[in-house]
Amino acid sequence: MADADVERDAEYLADKILKLRVFSDEAGKFNLSAIQVKAAFLVVSQFTLFADARGQNRPSFLHAARPEQGMALLDRFTARLRQSGLPVQTGSFGAQMAVQLVNDGPVTIILSTDPWDPRIG
Repeated sequence: MADADVERDAEYLADKILKLRVFSDEAGKFNLSAIQVKAAFLVVSQFTLFADARGQNRPSFLHAARPEQGMALLDRFTARLRQSGLPVQTGSFGAQMAVQLVNDGPVTIILSTDPWDPRIG
């Protein structure tokens, strides 16, 4: 979460994730949402995804939300996902965690409530 994010941003992103059609249908096309496939979620806070390393060798986290703001927004995001009735597990906010996952395909989708930055691409 960014320092400029508010509760409505957390809710928007949760709603978007629930409805985003990123699961394959019988033809192998992204056509199904998390709701349709009855997906489960693992929500883990990772402020390092907000690192800005443009023009420098040490990443800056100046625009990442402070812990108290980030925790509140993460809680709102998680609560919104849970309203769907789908299973939601969480990590421990601010903890050092080792998370394993299986990535089904070389796909990364960046979601943001900010206007698109054409430098990302």
